Amino acid sequence: MKKPKMIIFDYGQTLVAERLFSGLEGTRAVMEHAVENRYNYTPEEVQAKADELNKEIGRFNPVTRHKMLTEIPNHAFTSYLYEFMGIKINLTSAEIDRIFWDAASPGDPTKGAPELLEFLWKEGIRTAVLSNITYDGDVVKERINRLLPNNHFEFIIPTSDYLFRKPSPHIFNLALEKAQLKPEDVWYVGDNLLCDVYGSRSAGLYPIWYRGASDFPQPECDDVIKIYDWERLKEIIRDTED
Repeated sequence: MKKPKMIIFDYGQTLVAERLFSGLEGTRAVMEHAVENRYNYTPEEVQAKADELNKEIGRFNPVTRHKMLTEIPNHAFTSYLYEFMGIKINLTSAEIDRIFWDAASPGDPTKGAPELLEFLWKEGIRTAVLSNITYDGDVVKERINRLLPNNHFEFIIPTSDYLFRKPSPHIFNLALEKAQLKPEDVWYVGDNLLCDVYGSRSAGLYPIWYRGASDFPQPECDDVIKIYDWERLKEIIRDTED
């Protein structure tokens, strides 16, 4: 096996393990900044409406989510939600995303991720991030750089900024263009079989299936390298040829 020139990582449950999502906690935090609430909605009522809308458009359905190849940025969703409900929030859309996300789903680097990134840097392997995510792109970059402060990522692609989402080959092709590399020179590491493994493979990248932080049920796949910790990825790279 040939050593990659770059490894592109997924974000959630790959580089960072996010804690159990609570939309209600996020909505509560955002509504603390409401300067108008025309109908006196509670955070519970606002979140119930958000859940209803998300279900209607299939936005976070774990069974069908991979079939959505375009991203709905969170600012478009929250703008409709709050204005429709007669609520005015004294925040920018990016601030809403940051406050909601920090309250709804804080995260920590997966075990060994900082050390892995340092290892790759010393090996001369370039790194980047490509993530299916709805939050404001600058907010995503800020969180990644805060949680992994010594990274050397050449770029971070949040799908909220670029229309397409994994497993669409368009978003992987964008990453290759930004890297100025051929698909065969790039590995992609992620936790989701359908979006990360099949998606990157369809674009010609070499997939690695990281199973160390994700616990949701997924189909099995025997024709892909599975790893359960970052030490295993180091071993694989040590066995590659320059």
